[in-house]
Amino acid sequence: MTTRRPLIAGNWKMNGLQESGAVELALLQQRVTATRPAAEVVICPPATLAANFAVQVRGSGIGIGGQDCHVKASGAHTGDISAEMLADAGASHVIVGHSERRADHGETDGLVRTKAEAAHRAGLTAIICVGETLEQRDAGRTIEIVSGQVAGSVPEAATPANTVIAYEPVWAIGTGRTPTEDDIAAVHAAIRRRLADWLSQGADFRILYGGSVKPSNAKEILALKDVDGALVGGASLKAADFWPIVEAAG
Repeated sequence: MTTRRPLIAGNWKMNGLQESGAVELALLQQRVTATRPAAEVVICPPATLAANFAVQVRGSGIGIGGQDCHVKASGAHTGDISAEMLADAGASHVIVGHSERRADHGETDGLVRTKAEAAHRAGLTAIICVGETLEQRDAGRTIEIVSGQVAGSVPEAATPANTVIAYEPVWAIGTGRTPTEDDIAAVHAAIRRRLADWLSQGADFRILYGGSVKPSNAKEILALKDVDGALVGGASLKAADFWPIVEAAG
């Protein structure tokens, strides 16, 4: 048997300004500090907020993550940010391969894998996202697509200490729709099998669910086998919405 500590990660996407973001983070910090939840808590704000947020939460038990990173440590890459820069700003995690990056920027499994390797190089934990589109789901290809993305996106040197997998059905993100509990459990089990067949510590990797997670459905989703936490989008922007999801993991 393995013990995997739940992880609840909030992806703020392109939302949040210094003043309002700091207020919400402070509210979350008060609750985390007071109760020390069973789950690990990570907030991934826009890069403009990462350094200040890292200072704000120091010692509270909240981690700060980036939303993406470049494969290189430095260089002539205007507008990009490296994993080393995120680490220097105080981040401990970084999301790579989010469906919005894959769709909006044409990111391939190979590129996502290289970004995960960059995260590891900088000492960050990579949260590697995988998931199928509605068209792929309707064609009955969910397990095929997701398993292939795991194989292509996860570095061979990945370990449970430096890598987390997040399953995000693309068609459910921001739509309010979620797969059935049986569907979620089946995909997470398939990801676990793929990791176990390939990597020696496959059973120890944390696999998060990310697809319109909210207070009203978090408890049921987080209770499913092989679901080790959640990657939360819109519901992470307000501490009042995010905190019940953190509590549901414990």
